Amino acid sequence: MTEALILPTTRDEAWRYSDVAALEGMDLSTFDDWRDIEVPAGESFRDVIAITDENTGPDETVLHRLRVRLGEGARCELFGLIAAGRLGRVEVVVTLARGSHFELGGVTVGGRETTREFVTRMAHEEPEATSNQTVRSVHWGKGTGNFLGRIDVVRNAQKTDAAQSFKGLLLEKGASVNSVPQLEIFADDVKCAHGAAIGQLDESARFYMASRGLSPDLSRRLLVQAFIGDAFVALDDEEQREALMQAALDKLDRHL
Repeated sequence: MTEALILPTTRDEAWRYSDVAALEGMDLSTFDDWRDIEVPAGESFRDVIAITDENTGPDETVLHRLRVRLGEGARCELFGLIAAGRLGRVEVVVTLARGSHFELGGVTVGGRETTREFVTRMAHEEPEATSNQTVRSVHWGKGTGNFLGRIDVVRNAQKTDAAQSFKGLLLEKGASVNSVPQLEIFADDVKCAHGAAIGQLDESARFYMASRGLSPDLSRRLLVQAFIGDAFVALDDEEQREALMQAALDKLDRHL
């Protein structure tokens, strides 16, 4: 079988808006390189993933693939920033046991002809588990930000509470963001919600800031900071939260 037949294409649902051309020449073993995270019953786990200019070249392709299995009453929090590389992609597959919780906060930023994306699947396989995903995308130039999020709730997973929130901010014409929520629900006593919104900077807010003497660059920075802040609000480690926010805003400052 040839490499072309093995590599994903845009006909694959999970790669519909991705830059599959950036995968050419990759070691195919990369696609089997999953990081497995097991959180035992009653325990908690947190991790932060940052794809930035400090650890990624401008033309690199970076793929993180995580499989998370939560025990009964366990909690897992993942926070991510994708702000570098030609293609930066974080995939997360989560299996939730009874009463467990998964939290995702993700931000993509970038311009040029780059693609940055989060792709997730929440498998609610037991009752009373909860999951929450908050993703924010800020792009300019011909940059693309994607969020493809799937939630599966099996028949006996009653009292599931699962939510997705995606918002995209386009700073220039030519940029794009895409949100593809997928819900497959077989239980009847659940709460599952998703929301998506895409827009531009609030011109009235920028005008107000200008009238108070703030420069256009500072106004833009403050508005973007408020916009992406939602994704990191659940991260209660202030140092980590500030580091992610600073890296995102530094990217904005260097390229606009």
